[in-house]
Amino acid sequence: MQGELLALVLLQPEREYSITELAEASGVTPTAVLREVERLVGGGILEDRRVGRSRLVKARTDTPLYRPLSELIAATFGPLPLLAEALSGLAGVQEAYIYGSWAARYGGEPGPPPGDVDVLVVGSPDPDALFDLAERVSRRLGREVNVHRITPASWASDSVDPFLTSVRERPLVPLPLDQETR
Repeated sequence: MQGELLALVLLQPEREYSITELAEASGVTPTAVLREVERLVGGGILEDRRVGRSRLVKARTDTPLYRPLSELIAATFGPLPLLAEALSGLAGVQEAYIYGSWAARYGGEPGPPPGDVDVLVVGSPDPDALFDLAERVSRRLGREVNVHRITPASWASDSVDPFLTSVRERPLVPLPLDQETR
């Protein structure tokens, strides 16, 4: 619960969350979230403020802890592990990659956490199942997941497809898929 809570708040540092929103997103009680928030505020990781009866929480980005902690959270609870886990169980997926801004962040390019996650899936998974998977991961991450599916032949070819050319020229992060479940 703490990891998912930190992922939600640290990976969207510009956003404030109510205790109720964090509880719903984490699947726990508001009381449990409140205890964690109090610990994290006390530790200087989060900041909070009251608006009427609501308590709003957001990441503290002005501390030396923010960057390394957000990178650790992104590596353990962010797009890469969530997508790898989700796509490992989907029939027809041969390879998958994160591309675009998230791939650049994983590669060390500085900048704020991107607003969405771009995923390239190589294979022939059921389009509806792929859409449903993207929706589930989007809800867990609190940001849109855009999936682009291509055939293995397209990925292997040296075609001059502008989309594939741009994907190949920028950082690309392979998703480690569990071979036994595919």
